[in-house]
Amino acid sequence: MTELVVTPCHVPHAKDVLEAGADAIVVGEQQFGLRLAGEFSLEDIAILTEFAHVKHKKVYVAMNALYHNDRVDALAPYMRELNRLNVDGIYFGDPAVVMTHREIDNQVPLIWNPEQTATNYFTANYWGERGATRAYLARELSMDEMVEIKENAKVEVEIQIHGMTCMFQSKRPLLGHYYLYQDKAMLVENRESERNKLLYDKERDNRYPIYEDRNGTHIFSPNDMCMIDELDELLDGEVDAFRIEGNLQSEAYTISVTRLYRLAMDTYARSPKEYREMKQQWFKEIEAMQQPHRPLDTGFFFKESVY
Repeated sequence: MTELVVTPCHVPHAKDVLEAGADAIVVGEQQFGLRLAGEFSLEDIAILTEFAHVKHKKVYVAMNALYHNDRVDALAPYMRELNRLNVDGIYFGDPAVVMTHREIDNQVPLIWNPEQTATNYFTANYWGERGATRAYLARELSMDEMVEIKENAKVEVEIQIHGMTCMFQSKRPLLGHYYLYQDKAMLVENRESERNKLLYDKERDNRYPIYEDRNGTHIFSPNDMCMIDELDELLDGEVDAFRIEGNLQSEAYTISVTRLYRLAMDTYARSPKEYREMKQQWFKEIEAMQQPHRPLDTGFFFKESVY
């Protein structure tokens, strides 16, 4: 069965997301993980792991940041604690995590998550030979490319099916400066709100969510990906995990979207015909919940990546 993975923003929200139908959640700290929906201490992770395991669900921890020398020493103590807490997986992009995993004989499964560079099954299998059990694929892949990777990968495959995607990251703190595009300054809206700034492209009438954290500056897509009415081929292709990204979304929105995807996946497992009859209705329900400036699209599933 395909696993539904969701990123919550705090402990009560995480519990609600699991109750709403998520099979697993992704949590962590800025010090170790990129673009988390919320900050979760080791104490929080302990609470959630106990809660999730009682319900036969999973807790994954994001350690997919890129580490400078001054942060590497913190990896081993943190990973020892995750091992003690018996979390179900660690997302990584930096080989420093793999090396530390070996050095301390950590038993937590590793999930390869290098963001945009997870684009082929050869590299996924390379990391599989070095301990990874799953690959979280790049968002810039087409549907056909994802299915081909799943057919040839020796590790599990996870893909994003809903939410905003990261378009740009700089390790520098860029906010507070003007961003130039074709010699025109793009304004930053709502700058008084720490995590709700929008970079406004007047020419295209697009608003790009943007924020800074310990890992630098992050700029997200102006649209939200939504694949609830296109799950057929992915489920038939036996993709191992679907991800709903809850970054910069309201708690209620993430819970409602999780419920609808859970319903869609369960309906398809029971009756593909019923799923096809209902999928447009579920799409419209999500569309009605969207922020006015964030339309829905299908990401790069059906269009070529152009850089």
